[in-house]
Amino acid sequence: MTPQELRTFCLSFNATVEDFPFSPEFSVFKVLGKLFALTRLDLRPLTVNLKCDPDDAVRLRGEHEGLIIPGYHMNKRHWNTVTVDGDLPDQLVRELIEDSYDLVVAGLPKAERLRLDRP
Repeated sequence: MTPQELRTFCLSFNATVEDFPFSPEFSVFKVLGKLFALTRLDLRPLTVNLKCDPDDAVRLRGEHEGLIIPGYHMNKRHWNTVTVDGDLPDQLVRELIEDSYDLVVAGLPKAERLRLDRP
């Protein structure tokens, strides 16, 4: 997955925006103000921090040693850092990004979740 593909995929989700609250180098993708992906699109290898179910996070780290690691500068229980321009299949990377988005949406207040469901 290229940096542009990563950016485009993250922005494809409903009500998602790209923000730069930390510095111009760090792309933060948010849904209704809540972070679901954090990356530096100019770094190699290209990595992205993604929210993950704690049990899945541990399993994924074991299955993809070195490519999925505890979230860098994040809560290690709930976040993974995923190398997206390495040996991981692009489909798996897309699924992990979608899972991160879904977890964040699930934590939103019901009224906001319902707003997302409207066309």
